[in-house]
Amino acid sequence: MSPLAIVLLVLATVAAMEGVAWASHKYIMHGFGWAWHRDHHEPHGHRLEKNDRFALVGAAMSVSMFMAGSPMIMGADAWDPGTWIGLGILFYGIIYTLVHDGLVHQRWFRWVPRRGYAKRLVQAHKLHHATIGKEGGVSFGFVLARDPAKLKAELKAQRASGIAVVREALAD
Repeated sequence: MSPLAIVLLVLATVAAMEGVAWASHKYIMHGFGWAWHRDHHEPHGHRLEKNDRFALVGAAMSVSMFMAGSPMIMGADAWDPGTWIGLGILFYGIIYTLVHDGLVHQRWFRWVPRRGYAKRLVQAHKLHHATIGKEGGVSFGFVLARDPAKLKAELKAQRASGIAVVREALAD
């Protein structure tokens, strides 16, 4: 593969992973994977959460692709793009860890953004956590965030139609 093709494949994988993360969050974490994800939505005093297991799933995806692309493991059957897809998944995992766990939930550092896109990310994810339980909700992505005013309106509509139970602070 040419260096340009490699860079484009890594970047395309990082971008695609936001879609994978959105769908996984909406349909797996807030679906049959709720048993692992629930503690992420509830107050607790633990350093680790059951939800952190999903990071291991992402790591397994990355390692699997690295293995598929490795001639040392796969021999002549190695699939060269696998290495670069694995790298893109790894990069997304690092971005996710810094943005979601670090910035939004402040697990690794303390900084509250006052303006710009970082503030929008934090607001959008706080609105995601405004619902009680796994039903309904908004903003299932981790890096791309919609306008918080539109998300609030969507939550209000979900509450009015009985789809979501919204925490007291956002009930009005």
